[in-house]
Amino acid sequence: MSNLKPVLIAAILASTLAACDSKQENKREAVLEKKADILEKKADIARDQGEATADRIEKQDPGMDSKATDRAAEATRDASERRADQLEDTADRVREQK
Repeated sequence: MSNLKPVLIAAILASTLAACDSKQENKREAVLEKKADILEKKADIARDQGEATADRIEKQDPGMDSKATDRAAEATRDASERRADQLEDTADRVREQK
């Protein structure tokens, strides 16, 4: 029993030290997190710009061919949504590198 106590203490210390990140590791994780945040902001911007462009397309409709205008506006929204989703997926992959 007296031999078990030092072994347990050593195991606890080893696991505690292994859980600590180095300063370089913390910096690397901070950089990855910042990169992921930037990608998410770009995704928000892409959505906002796509919506604004689609709104402009709809407002320019003279009323003669509104179905074509609606399709063009919807295609713009879909394209910007796909781009934003791609950016968010990239942000998720960056975060997974941590």
